[in-house]
Amino acid sequence: MEYTGSYIEHARVDKKEFEELVRRHHRQAYNIAYRFAGNHADAEDIVQEAFLRAYRFFDRYNRSMPFENWLYRIISNVYVDELRKRPRAKIQSLDQPIVKQGQEMDIRLEIPDPKGDPGSQLMEKALDERIQNALDSLPIEFKKSVILADVEGLSYEEIAETLGCSLGTVRSRLHRGRKMLRSKLQRYMDASSGRFQSELS
Repeated sequence: MEYTGSYIEHARVDKKEFEELVRRHHRQAYNIAYRFAGNHADAEDIVQEAFLRAYRFFDRYNRSMPFENWLYRIISNVYVDELRKRPRAKIQSLDQPIVKQGQEMDIRLEIPDPKGDPGSQLMEKALDERIQNALDSLPIEFKKSVILADVEGLSYEEIAETLGCSLGTVRSRLHRGRKMLRSKLQRYMDASSGRFQSELS
C-alpha cells in the first residue's frame, strides 16, 4: 500500500506533537497515577500503559478537548483494568510458618519497609500518607471523582467529560466521596489525638 507524501508528513507531525505532550504532561500523569495506585511501582506501570494507549489512539484525540482531560480518562481506565486483573487477596498470618511441599519450614513472612522506596519518600512529601490511605478506602468511582476535583482541580463539567458520566452523577459521587473522606480523616485525627493524650498522661 502506497502512502502519499502529505500522509507521511501528517504522521510525522502527529508523532512530534505527541512527544511534546508527553514531555509536558508526564509529571502530572505520574502524580495522578500515584494517587490512584498509592505506590510508586504501580504508578509507573499505569503511566507507561496510559501513554502507550494514548499513542495508539492519538488519531482519535479531539483537539478541542484539553489533552490532560483525555489522558486522565485513559489513566482512569488503565487503573480500573489493572484492578480487574489482580487476583483476589489471600489473607495469611505473618506468624504462620511457610509450608513447602507439605513440610513446615521455620521461615516467617516479613513486611518490607515502605520507607526504603525512594519513590515513596518523594511522594510522602507531596501527599500525606493518611490522606492517601483515606483516598484508597473510597469506592473506585468516588475516588476518581474526588481526585479529579480536589487534587487536580477539574470542573464538574470536565470530570463528567473525562469519566463519561452526567453532571448529576459527578455531583453525587463527589458529595458522597467527600463525606466518606472527611469521616475517615476524622477517625485518623481522633486516633492521633488519643495517642497524643496518652503520651502526655
